Amino acid sequence: MPKAKGKSRRHKYSYNLNRKRLYRSARRRAAPRIACSHIRHAWDPSKSVAQNLAEMGLSADPNKAVPIPKKPGMEAESSGQQSGKKIVRKPYVVNEMEYEASLPEKKSNTLSRDLIDYVRYMIQNHGENYKEMARDEKNYYQDTPKQIKRKINVYKNFYPEEYKEFMASLKPEKMDVQ
Repeated sequence: MPKAKGKSRRHKYSYNLNRKRLYRSARRRAAPRIACSHIRHAWDPSKSVAQNLAEMGLSADPNKAVPIPKKPGMEAESSGQQSGKKIVRKPYVVNEMEYEASLPEKKSNTLSRDLIDYVRYMIQNHGENYKEMARDEKNYYQDTPKQIKRKINVYKNFYPEEYKEFMASLKPEKMDVQ
């Protein structure tokens, strides 16, 4: 298969290019992606980072936003600096972020289907006898009795209702003798 023409020829260095300036301009143009959607939508690319954040009511430098007084007498002096605050033009950004932070977080942790099947099998065949479970042939990972007990407790904590239903289904129903 033939090669591309430009690959085999000798590359010449271009002396009339300022590579340092090219690198700097490329770095300035490539702005990082802002992860927070609220900030991203309110961002003005023509302004600096500090100006954008000040308009949203956020701070670029937390040390300047909430200064720590060095002496006990400096508290009165710092209150004079607070009067010269910048005007917040986009307060909705902070309000949306506070609302989103106040929402309860969904518990996204789940157990693998294999672990659930393993625990159910062990309880079904051995009940509460962890030493027997450790000697079972389905104990592929050669878990010790304490490790098996820990896995069963994790299953109990993750799915308490499912565990109760499973235990209720294991108990044999007593038949009435007449």
